[in-house]
Amino acid sequence: MNNKSNGLLIYVILCGIFISCLIAANLIFLKFFELNITFLNITFTQSVGLLAYPITFLITDIVSEIYGQKKANYLVISGIISSIIVLFLIYVADSVPAASFSTPENDKVDNATFNLVFGQFGVAMAASLFTFLVCQLIDIRIFHFWKKLTKGKYLWLRNNFSTITSQLIDTFLILFLLMTLNPEEGLENWNDLKLLFINGFIFKIIVALVDTPLLYISVFLFRKKFKLKDNEEINLN
Repeated sequence: MNNKSNGLLIYVILCGIFISCLIAANLIFLKFFELNITFLNITFTQSVGLLAYPITFLITDIVSEIYGQKKANYLVISGIISSIIVLFLIYVADSVPAASFSTPENDKVDNATFNLVFGQFGVAMAASLFTFLVCQLIDIRIFHFWKKLTKGKYLWLRNNFSTITSQLIDTFLILFLLMTLNPEEGLENWNDLKLLFINGFIFKIIVALVDTPLLYISVFLFRKKFKLKDNEEINLN
């Protein structure tokens, strides 16, 4: 395979990982966990869905750096379309009555159980998709603004500034929309919103800083494999 074919294959693989993490984050968001950092005296309370989201932003930055802004936008659009299809299929599945033998006693899932898991999925995922689309496009735009300004240098600055800015907007928008559209689903007052916002944003800043070395390693390997110069991108056209 030539470099163009290899580049296309890796791009498709990155798209697959990106879409998988995006859909998984929206499917598992109803479970929450607490992470205690004793020496900082901080306890993070977050949805387990948050564990998958940082991977999507890391992949977006890798694609932005190696393949360019247009391919990064295509990546985000493909993720949104895939999520909408999943949302539609879940809605259809939830609407279809379960068979008489489909009960927990028979190791099957009945209507009530299915609705308990996926019934709250619609509003949350709609809010999540909206904020995700807005914030990913902001992330990509900021990343490339600084890439042009720095002439492809200071990758750590571009990565962290774009990710932290977009995550600040993402954290506020998703919680605000959930609070506004469906307040009975756990966010019962604005104190909950404030707590989850602070916890979520601090957690995302830490993750953004941690994933910087992973971005550097990934970009180094890409440039070595495809013999790319600084600020040079893979052309798949």
